[in-house]
Amino acid sequence: MGRIGKENYYLDIAETVLERATCLRRLYGALIVNNDEIISTGYNGAPRGRANCVDMGYCSRQAMQVPRGERYELCRSVHAEANAIISAARRDMVGATLYLVGRDGQTGELLSDATSCPMCRRLIINAGIEKVVIRRTAAEFVSVCVSDWVAEDDLLLPRDPDEALNRS
Repeated sequence: MGRIGKENYYLDIAETVLERATCLRRLYGALIVNNDEIISTGYNGAPRGRANCVDMGYCSRQAMQVPRGERYELCRSVHAEANAIISAARRDMVGATLYLVGRDGQTGELLSDATSCPMCRRLIINAGIEKVVIRRTAAEFVSVCVSDWVAEDDLLLPRDPDEALNRS
C-alpha cells in the first residue's frame, strides 16, 4: 500500500468532518490547514441552538422550491467554509489552504462539482486563505488559487463608470 498524498490526506479528514453535517440537500466538510497544521474544521448546519433540517425533517429551501445555487440567505445552515473560518483566528489563516468535500444529502454520492458559494468565497478571500482544494472523486481534486476568485470578481464590473452606463 502506497503512502497517501497530503492533499488526499486532508481531503479525507474534511470528508470525515462532513459526517456531522445536518443539511438534507448537501453535506459539506471543510478543513483549514496552514504549514501542515490543522487550524480548524467546519461542516454545514444550523446556527448553535437552532433546529437543524435533519431534526425538523425538511429543508426550507426545498419546501420553497428554490433551485440549487440560488437564494442562500433562505438556507438554515451556516456553510462548512464559514464555520471553519469562524473557528479560526485570521492570523492563522493567512496563506492557508482550505480543503472542501461535498456529498449529496439524499444519495451520499460525492459531489464532483462541489465549490464554494459566492458568500463563502468572500469570507475565504477576507480570511487570507491562499488556496482551496476541492475533492472531485475519491482520488482526484482541483486546486483553486483564491487570487483567481478576486480577479474574476473584478471582471464582473467595468472599471469605468461610463462603460457601465453604456452597458444598460
